[in-house]
Amino acid sequence: MMTRVHKAQEVSTISEKLGKANAAFLVDFKGLNVEEVTTLRKALHPLDSEMKVVRNTLAKRALKDHPEIDEFLSEQFTGTNALVFAYGDASASAKALSEFSKEAEELVLKSGVMDGKGLNEDQIKYLATLPGIDELRAKLLSVFSQPMSKFLGTLEAAPAGFVRVLNAYKDTKGE
Repeated sequence: MMTRVHKAQEVSTISEKLGKANAAFLVDFKGLNVEEVTTLRKALHPLDSEMKVVRNTLAKRALKDHPEIDEFLSEQFTGTNALVFAYGDASASAKALSEFSKEAEELVLKSGVMDGKGLNEDQIKYLATLPGIDELRAKLLSVFSQPMSKFLGTLEAAPAGFVRVLNAYKDTKGE
């Protein structure tokens, strides 16, 4: 049984994690065994995300510290819930949750919040289809490098053309 001190500590921990996270997803994990929950946690860890099983009443108290997201999540706290906090790339965490929910049908994506806006299950699944931050960075670097590549190609074309002209001149004089 939890004492008041433990409950207050738990509420402050949840509130702190909600404040630090870029996005938070509420999932119902009823029916998952310990091994599956551990697998999900291990899949989330490299993505700078974590899953925390929460008591509904304590989570609702913690949401009071964040009124911008309280209205989206507080009504969803029924049953066995866990919060997934995405500290890094939210789309990568959503992708991991979406893929895991396909393997383990017991995992239900209830709702989530990102940038103070509520997300339903369909929006979370759409977020999962977006490219990750590393892929977007690679595309941006590719766009930045294109003008330099074309400029270098142009610079290399002039001497190469000059060498071809000299070679053709040599061939005509050699005959």
